[in-house]
Amino acid sequence: MAEKSRLRRSISRWANSSDQHARDMRETYADAGHDTIATAPDRERVQLRGTLRTVTLRPRGGVPALEAELFDGSGVITLVWLGRRRIAGIAPGRSIQVQGRIGQHDGVRVLYNPRYELMP
Repeated sequence: MAEKSRLRRSISRWANSSDQHARDMRETYADAGHDTIATAPDRERVQLRGTLRTVTLRPRGGVPALEAELFDGSGVITLVWLGRRRIAGIAPGRSIQVQGRIGQHDGVRVLYNPRYELMP
């Protein structure tokens, strides 16, 4: 019985720390001139800030495409640079600011070839 209680406390602590991390990210990237991923409108020009979670090379239609997952604490969006195998500075854990129009591909929100600025 004590083992289950410890496991529940452990899971609860992990869940709360994950929530706290998301809250911290929202506070860090919240700014008057920027949208949050969760509230950014589709098909309109948006400016987002966040941290890259993953960066992968995934060809699309025979063309190389660099994909990155951007997280700002409110949600996640996929960034896709078509025709690129790598971009200097684009790596997991990097903070970045991007601009573009949000589209959808297979039910996933995507920004194709966004303008980007690496943040310190």
